[in-house]
Amino acid sequence: MTAVLGGRPAGVSTLHFAMDEPDGFDTRQQLVVIGNGMAGARVVEEVLERGGGEQFAITVFGEEPHGNYNRIMLSHVLAGEEHEDDIVLNSHDWYADNGVQLRAGVRVDRVDTHAKVVHAADGTTTRYDQLVIATGSRSFIPPMTGLHRGSDQGDGELLPGVFGFRTIDDTRAMLAAAAEHERVVVVGGGLLGLEAARALQGHGLQVEVVHAGTHLMNQQLDPDGGAILRHSVEALGIVVHLATRTTEVIGPDRVRGVVLADGRVVDADMLVIAAGIRPVTEVALLSGLEVERGIVVDDQLRTDDPDVYAVGECAQHRGELYGLVAPVWEQARVLADLLTGTDPDAAYHGSRTATKLKVAGVDVATMGVNRPERDSDEFLVISEPRRGVHLSVVVRDDKLIGATLLGDTRKVAFLTQAFDRGAPLPQERIKLLVDLSDGAADVGVAELPADSQVCNCNGVSKQAICDAVAGGCGSVGAVMDATRAGKGCGSCKGLVKQVVEWAADGDVTEDAAASWYVPAIPLAKPELMAAIREQGLLSVSAVFAALAPGGAEDAKSKMGLTSLLRMIWGADVVEENDAKFINDRVHANIQRDGTFSVVPQIKGGVTTPAQLRTIADVAEKYAVPMVKITGGQRIDLLGVRKEDLPAVWADLGMPSGYAYGKSFRTVKTCVGSDFCRFGLGDSTQLGIDLETRFQGIESPAKMKLAVVGCPRNCAEAYVKDVGVVAVGNGKWEVYVGGAAGATIRKGDLLATVDSPAAVIELTGRFLQYYRENANWLERTYDFVPRVGLEKIKDVLLEDGEGIVLHLDEGIQRSIDAYTDPWGQDGRTPATPGQFRTALPLVDLPQVPVR
Repeated sequence: MTAVLGGRPAGVSTLHFAMDEPDGFDTRQQLVVIGNGMAGARVVEEVLERGGGEQFAITVFGEEPHGNYNRIMLSHVLAGEEHEDDIVLNSHDWYADNGVQLRAGVRVDRVDTHAKVVHAADGTTTRYDQLVIATGSRSFIPPMTGLHRGSDQGDGELLPGVFGFRTIDDTRAMLAAAAEHERVVVVGGGLLGLEAARALQGHGLQVEVVHAGTHLMNQQLDPDGGAILRHSVEALGIVVHLATRTTEVIGPDRVRGVVLADGRVVDADMLVIAAGIRPVTEVALLSGLEVERGIVVDDQLRTDDPDVYAVGECAQHRGELYGLVAPVWEQARVLADLLTGTDPDAAYHGSRTATKLKVAGVDVATMGVNRPERDSDEFLVISEPRRGVHLSVVVRDDKLIGATLLGDTRKVAFLTQAFDRGAPLPQERIKLLVDLSDGAADVGVAELPADSQVCNCNGVSKQAICDAVAGGCGSVGAVMDATRAGKGCGSCKGLVKQVVEWAADGDVTEDAAASWYVPAIPLAKPELMAAIREQGLLSVSAVFAALAPGGAEDAKSKMGLTSLLRMIWGADVVEENDAKFINDRVHANIQRDGTFSVVPQIKGGVTTPAQLRTIADVAEKYAVPMVKITGGQRIDLLGVRKEDLPAVWADLGMPSGYAYGKSFRTVKTCVGSDFCRFGLGDSTQLGIDLETRFQGIESPAKMKLAVVGCPRNCAEAYVKDVGVVAVGNGKWEVYVGGAAGATIRKGDLLATVDSPAAVIELTGRFLQYYRENANWLERTYDFVPRVGLEKIKDVLLEDGEGIVLHLDEGIQRSIDAYTDPWGQDGRTPATPGQFRTALPLVDLPQVPVR
């Protein structure tokens, strides 16, 4: 399959020609932009928005072969939370549609500023009237012995297994390597390094972070905050080494480990370097422009050549370099005003940086300084290490000049406005941090000034959102598409929604996509199922190719489609391992530390001494840290390493208990009529029969069942997805849509039947009706009220829609397709890396591999 980014196969650029047209061919000025990253493309967008397409013939050089994409979201792609197609900002087609010539995959070597000609690496030359340099930055690669194959001078090819983390190609390479390797060292404990560490851990790798600073994220956090963040990161199972450097990479043919400055050796077969960034300034240097740390620019973003400008991470303004996206957007607006003449007096005076993000699952917001700088500065700190919370503010002359929020960001909206606008602060400084009203008591949406920035990533103000609503955008999704608000890191989506609802005076339409079964395919579930059947689509990739716009694949849609296809086709479905969550790939439930829990099947909660002895022997043999009785009357072996899973299953010799999937789980039972003095029916046997028949059945969400032998309800049947209660005289009540977790709901009485066989038949019909009609991840306790009990009774009991036979056949097809996944993949793994090592053998000495 060809990887596609921005609507074209990766590596394929648009057709282009050198600009050697005769005079008079195009009377517009020639605007050339070197760099097609977020800064360069944003300048082009801003120029076009001001009518610059009539004023300028625009040419953009991009060293990467892709369109423009959101670099902020690369960590989400690495984590599998987003597909690379989802982070495209401007596809190749966008440039063509807007009359912009994109020289994708073409590097610029130098600029002749006297002749006003750009010299590209492919030998072409391009004339310009105005030139914008937006070459961005690259990963900083600290010196290490053995880092480069065949050379220690920093000019050779990187050793196989060494990765930067800056581009989509870097991300693709890491994803490919993660599927084949076991242990990774990440150099850099800043934002990017921690995001890479968490993402790779999610793929089952053992991760260790090496950071030269004395605490994590030392550019944004004070030592106390960094210490709390380290505790939170290590609680995830990520090992952190502080105040040390990686001095040597152990090879020689590929990465086999690293040596730290203190002599310690860490085994690894991947090395990810996220130790900061450095501005890309070579073009400016070779062109004779003034360069210090970055390309020096004035308040009009001009270099020392009046027709050459620089923006973004490569630009140095008043001695400052900015690595956040919000300042880049400010620079792009100013430069577009100047280039188009919209505002000849426009000037950039620097940015006050504020950002809200999630680091390794921990909410972090920072703005301004993180420590007092003068004796007169006020400094308020609230630190709760056990909760993983560290909050601080710095106040000077009654104005907020800095704040850090770690683990609790509910006050970020108020603090950000106070920081941006110099808003008055309450005299009781404690209210800055401890008032838990999320700023509502201080600043509501109505009171936010029109120019308040709602989305930092894309520089979207409250006024821009209001203008989009006034211009006809009637839903939150439409406003996000029109303004890009909420399309960066996503942390502002809640505030965006509030502003949209306020601007529309509550008259907000539901997004069309809300009815789609999965995000990537614009079809509701019934239409999607019909299309899959009509076209004979047996795999997830086939569904994308046939039904997704442009055939684009979407990571968020894969699991839902996998479940749906299994329900429709049974044993005929074509399995694709990359379309499954980690739990379904290895048939076990991943825990927060990267180990797994194994729950063997014990039907109805009934076991034998032999089974118990076997489970105990396995627990001892594999040093299982915890053996626990679950709420569903099963035995859970917690803390099993991934590489041990096939052997654990083989030694148990018991089928899977399906405690990990979106599927039929267990049937909890009481003692029943054989032993209980109050028993009115054999609940134990009926529970076993139900579990035997429906084991492993896929569904939109997990399904938990229970059977009790009398209305005393010892197995909590009234609060299960399906609950069965014996009521005497051979009769059984069947309840549906119950819940006893985060949601509490007593199930609705569906029917009273007169035999266990009738219970099994009605249960199968309900499960199949739910499977065919529920939304992805919609539990029965939401499904039943949504559809309505009377409608369900009419369909299942009266055959009001004439589909009972269809439902019976559908559930039987899935029953016939059942195979025990432990037996199948335990003997023959689906992929070579399916059960690669997940965690280190921490009790063994680490020996360098030479």
